[in-house]
Amino acid sequence: MKRRAVATVEATEDALGELAAALSALRAPEQVRAFLEDLCTPAELEAMSDRWRVVPLLDEGVPYREIHERTQVSVTTIGRVARVLERGAGGYAAALQRRGPRHR
Repeated sequence: MKRRAVATVEATEDALGELAAALSALRAPEQVRAFLEDLCTPAELEAMSDRWRVVPLLDEGVPYREIHERTQVSVTTIGRVARVLERGAGGYAAALQRRGPRHR
């Protein structure tokens, strides 16, 4: 992540809020996907997708090694996602709750 001067922290927060508003304004998964494909590099999309694939498995209590075997996501990434799921801002939990029935 880029380090920014203190003066631009507020601008970054405002921009993040605007990005969140843009995402929440999209109505269908296809629209969100198109937006993400326009916004992110393929590597960023892969990293975010990997993280999200891990979240429901952690929520189900699947052990890290088994998650790795199922997804090929690194154990380090799985651990980071677990920490955020436990102590983060609550975004993963909200998305889990809102997504409806389990998708496979």
